[in-house]
Amino acid sequence: MLRTLLTFGLAAGVLIIAPLSFIVMNLDMGHGGFAMLISYLTMILAFSLIFMGIKRHRDTALGGVIRFGPALALGLGITVTASVVYVIGWEIALAATRYSFIDSYGAGMVEAARAKGASPARLAQVAAEARAFRAQYANPLYRLPMTFIEVFPVGVVVSLISAAVLRNSRILPARAPLAVA
Repeated sequence: MLRTLLTFGLAAGVLIIAPLSFIVMNLDMGHGGFAMLISYLTMILAFSLIFMGIKRHRDTALGGVIRFGPALALGLGITVTASVVYVIGWEIALAATRYSFIDSYGAGMVEAARAKGASPARLAQVAAEARAFRAQYANPLYRLPMTFIEVFPVGVVVSLISAAVLRNSRILPARAPLAVA
């Protein structure tokens, strides 16, 4: 089970961080709706490996049957592994860009307020909030858990759904190997 957990967790983590770090380092997509849509679609696609990992473990190691608890535990293990890989990858991407993300994020906050027609006093308040967030984000004890929580809840939901679906051995049953004549 540990091998399945690590294999699928590492793969899911890489599938999450690779496109997102590319976007951060090479494209200025902003931090609004489209960027968030791409991020969550990437997470859901990568976390589909949770379903595949549970199914593979059910079919190969457990003879095609798994209970909800062990399936959920495996899914959560894959989720934690993928989330840690994401945090490490995000830290590497931040370092490679000299933490320019937080500056562009703060500028995006101010620009969004300006686009909504905020008063000069409100713009000053948003700029102060952006500076305060920058100071918080510089602290790894704030940044690392925050980064982890970006992806972890999505993996928990996928783990719950996968465990609930795959506990039924009639759903996508294990196939018998083809006989060679």
